[in-house]
Amino acid sequence: MKELTSKLLGLPPLHSANGQDVDNLIIYVHWLMLALFVGWIVYFLYAVNRFRRSRNPKADYVGVKSHASTYLELGIVVAEAVLLIFIAVPLWARAVEKFPAAKDSTVIQVVAQQYAWNARYAGLDGEFGRQDMKLVRLDDVFGVDPSDPNGKDDIQVLNEIHIPVGKPVIIYVSSKDVIHSLKIIAMRVCQDAIPGLRIPCWFVPTQVGRYQINCAQLCGPLHANMTGGFLVVDSKEDYENWLKSKTGAKTSFE
Repeated sequence: MKELTSKLLGLPPLHSANGQDVDNLIIYVHWLMLALFVGWIVYFLYAVNRFRRSRNPKADYVGVKSHASTYLELGIVVAEAVLLIFIAVPLWARAVEKFPAAKDSTVIQVVAQQYAWNARYAGLDGEFGRQDMKLVRLDDVFGVDPSDPNGKDDIQVLNEIHIPVGKPVIIYVSSKDVIHSLKIIAMRVCQDAIPGLRIPCWFVPTQVGRYQINCAQLCGPLHANMTGGFLVVDSKEDYENWLKSKTGAKTSFE
């Protein structure tokens, strides 16, 4: 039933293991919207017939005495409360409670800026080099300390983020300039990128492929150019080969 509803709603393909809850919430909300739409159309037709001029030649200044409309409004409030309390809040709680351990995940730092996506990996040693905001410059938006040996094999890439399939991915999202929003539709991920904050989000990719990264916040006159980023889900072998090929290389937006 859910698959049929997803097709009817035109939802994009889902390629993350933890994204089904997001689709479920979207489906339930649309069922409520459909019920409200049909209900209001029926009420509108009833009102047009019940209160037409031929049936009410003289105005009635007392108005409706029934409490039916009040009960309907309360019913809508209850339905929305059920969606919020029993679906939306548990969805968020599960995402927080099941947050994967960094040692079992691919950990990436992402810094958005007008109008590109910078990504940083820990390299083959699995250790990020030290960072300092005072070291941030045009060619290093992460402010990496060049004297830290742990950062020698760190990787910085622009607009193309590679991850292995089937393994949890933790992305720490931030921004260099204005508020952006990292949105990967196929993974059902959408997280605001806010200057001065590093906010984590996570997902588990289930299918190899290349997926567009969108910015879900209006971030300036060239906001549309933020669609130039891509998430590439590789096989484990392809990802390891890519990681080795990039170790020590740094590419950033100027």
